[in-house]
Amino acid sequence: MSDWIDVTMPVSSGMVHWPGDAEINIQQKQVEIDGALVHLTSINMSAHTGTHMDAPLHFVSTGKPMDSWTAEATVGPVRVIAIDHPQAIHAAELEQHNLQEGERILFRTSCSNTNWVKEPFNENYVYISVDGARHLVERGVRVVGVDYLSVGGYFQDNAATHIALLSAGVWVIEGLDLSTIEPGNYEMICLPLKLAGTDGSPARVLLKPLQPRAL
Repeated sequence: MSDWIDVTMPVSSGMVHWPGDAEINIQQKQVEIDGALVHLTSINMSAHTGTHMDAPLHFVSTGKPMDSWTAEATVGPVRVIAIDHPQAIHAAELEQHNLQEGERILFRTSCSNTNWVKEPFNENYVYISVDGARHLVERGVRVVGVDYLSVGGYFQDNAATHIALLSAGVWVIEGLDLSTIEPGNYEMICLPLKLAGTDGSPARVLLKPLQPRAL
């Protein structure tokens, strides 16, 4: 039995999305080809739908596009950290976790306590504050993941948080389903689509608990 846990949100027509982004519309049809009935699906949605990654280009005009991603960025050990603050991820709370250079970090917030993908857009989701983003950069974290649609806030610290992370070369994963994930150490596989020149991409993300080494 596999120990891998899929933490990717399912994508479906009409699901929650960032206000102003394209509505998610998945259409299926059947056509006959050489006497065989063939199913064909067309998809219209933003690159920032559901579980997805932000490329530096998303908020940095000179930043790298999505197809510059390499596997070392989001494949390997990752640490899931539980956040207690009900509104934002601040540097003060992060300091107690002793973040290390090169770490991949996913944040499990109160957003994971609801099936938000099936609910209306929540303007008051837990986000990374600017001081939290700067702390992550100062500690040399390479990847940051969150359990709602944006690392930045809806009312504040949206552009500033994105710019702080992306301009420093931190890859961003958004829209994770961490509802069944406990804090701790995992192996992660996060694979975005190779979309040439884009600012982001849908991604499939898997986590596998790391067993403590025997003494």
